Amino acid sequence: MTTVNKDLQRERERCSFDPFELTHLLDGGVEKTALRREREELFLSDPELQDTIPAEFKSHKEKYEDAIRKGCIVLRKVQEIQNEGKADIDIYSQVLGGMLGSAILKDGNPLTLHYVMFIPAIMGQATVQQQGYWISRAWSCEIIGTYAQTELGHGTFIRGLETTATYDPVTQEFVLNSPTLTSYKWWPGGLGHTANYAVVVAQLYTQGQCKGIHPFIVQLRDEDTHEPLSGIKIGEIGTKLGMNATNNGFLGFDHVRIPREHMLMKNSQVLEDGTYVKAPSDKLTYGTMMFVRVVLIKDIARYLSKAVTIAIRYSAVRRQCQISSDKPEVQIMDYVTQQYKLFPHLAACFAIGMAADWIWEMYNNVTAELDQGELERLPELHALACCLKAVASSDASHGVEQVRLSCGGHGYMSASNLPATYGLLTAACTYEGENTVLFLQTARYLVKAWKQAISGQDLPPTVKYLTLLSRRVKQRPWKNTLTCIIRAHQSVAAGKIRLATENMDRRIRSGLSQEDSWNDTSIELAHAAESHCRAFIVERFSNAVRSLTGISKELHTVLSQLCELYAVYWVLQRVGDFLRFSCLNVEDVPLLQSRLEELLRLIRPNAIGVVDGFDIRDEILGSALGAYDGNVYERLFNEAMKSPLNQESVNESFSLYLRPFLKSNL
Repeated sequence: MTTVNKDLQRERERCSFDPFELTHLLDGGVEKTALRREREELFLSDPELQDTIPAEFKSHKEKYEDAIRKGCIVLRKVQEIQNEGKADIDIYSQVLGGMLGSAILKDGNPLTLHYVMFIPAIMGQATVQQQGYWISRAWSCEIIGTYAQTELGHGTFIRGLETTATYDPVTQEFVLNSPTLTSYKWWPGGLGHTANYAVVVAQLYTQGQCKGIHPFIVQLRDEDTHEPLSGIKIGEIGTKLGMNATNNGFLGFDHVRIPREHMLMKNSQVLEDGTYVKAPSDKLTYGTMMFVRVVLIKDIARYLSKAVTIAIRYSAVRRQCQISSDKPEVQIMDYVTQQYKLFPHLAACFAIGMAADWIWEMYNNVTAELDQGELERLPELHALACCLKAVASSDASHGVEQVRLSCGGHGYMSASNLPATYGLLTAACTYEGENTVLFLQTARYLVKAWKQAISGQDLPPTVKYLTLLSRRVKQRPWKNTLTCIIRAHQSVAAGKIRLATENMDRRIRSGLSQEDSWNDTSIELAHAAESHCRAFIVERFSNAVRSLTGISKELHTVLSQLCELYAVYWVLQRVGDFLRFSCLNVEDVPLLQSRLEELLRLIRPNAIGVVDGFDIRDEILGSALGAYDGNVYERLFNEAMKSPLNQESVNESFSLYLRPFLKSNL
């Protein structure tokens, strides 16, 4: 039986609540915890899915080939579970992108986009008849697809895509073409050597007119030989900071013909004679990207929880320096600066996770309304999905880097798994919409909402706070209560939205065009969108904790402390904004700082209990620093011995280069 580090064991003994209670809360019940653990055991105990050589020591080619091998095994196992009637839709998110998926395929999965974007795109954009044909083929993995939208020269500006799909009424085909190098599709996961089909987004031309971007299903490779079809130029884009097994690829078309029926025609259509039938709303085409953003927010919270678990456990084990000269070296978690590096990001795991749960429910509700032809709540969902994805990915990538630094030099080692986790999270800041552009998309919605508020119109729930704050009601004196802090976050958001809108209008009145005025005000607009999102997260976190029932008083207290810490931390991070726009005064700041430090002290005894409550298996953490037993140094040494350089006492480079150099009498 493995011996647990004594410091870590003492931390667990003094925890005020049962970590399993938190585990069951996060999973949604005892039964769901049992099911998750059963699935983790099924996959992680499979010897075919375990690494004998760490991925860091494999070539780029070997990483991809191993990922394909594992990906096929994983999906076969999922199929077996389905055949036994034990599967639900959650299993795909668990093994393809969630915690379990990142443990099995640490550097990404080339098959993920088949399920996360190819199939959802068909479900959201195809007619019933098209779905009947394509979904059955895709779901059974008879074909493997990806989603090809981003191009070498265009990413977030979708309207600027250059790939063309020109309708030929004589043959009733679309001719796909890449007129420039920059029009090559660039980045889609699995595109390089994995997918044989893609949903391709291209500019539709019919009857001599461009009708804007539309989705098409295009076969890329022969279904038997996997060779690229005529006119298809395809390959992989090369290595990246992380996710090097996802097989991101490029794709060019040289007048490739596809049948008319391969245009996804749920919303817009091209008739046999080339007549174009417009969709009821151009907003309906953005469903796939919104789905991915909503799913991504939950994954971001999970990846951050991995990093925080590693750093907090390490901080309980690592002893360094003395606080008092007459006492031995202390656990580094006893330093208040260390607590400050760790605990706000621990709180962020819950803040982002609870926001993710809320927007997932909203997404499902709005999607059901769209099927009934109701588009009313779509702009609100789109605005919230944009800024939440941006804030969550930015906060989490910064958080992982902060907790990596909190682990000192050992956090820099691949064996800590913090560099790889950072690689996964920082990628999310640019894919599925670059964060600044997403903030500006949210800002467009907020400017409209502000103008509706000052004109007395009713507003949707997530911007309703603007109605009251647009009236410039005199604010109450500052109090260090969560209610006051939530209201202050809303005041900051409203103040920034108001100021950005007024400055933009002033520029327009001075003679600037609306477009130039928007660009000149864009820094303020992006900041306003971030503050709006922060206000939403703080309020959602508070409401979620307040509404919890059936949990112990001790657990509720810890969650309340984390909620307050998150809210206070962001006031102090943006203290200038709060002095400008809320009722916070300079003399209130020291009290707020004292409360932050008090919350750090209160959370300190339960920090290990909270990360234990995440219930992340050692195989999923994949970290020598963060394992449950806390045997950091033994694990670091064992990982070092796996290096190919340590398999021989003298490397051949000595006789080839070093010895001649040493004997050359320079």
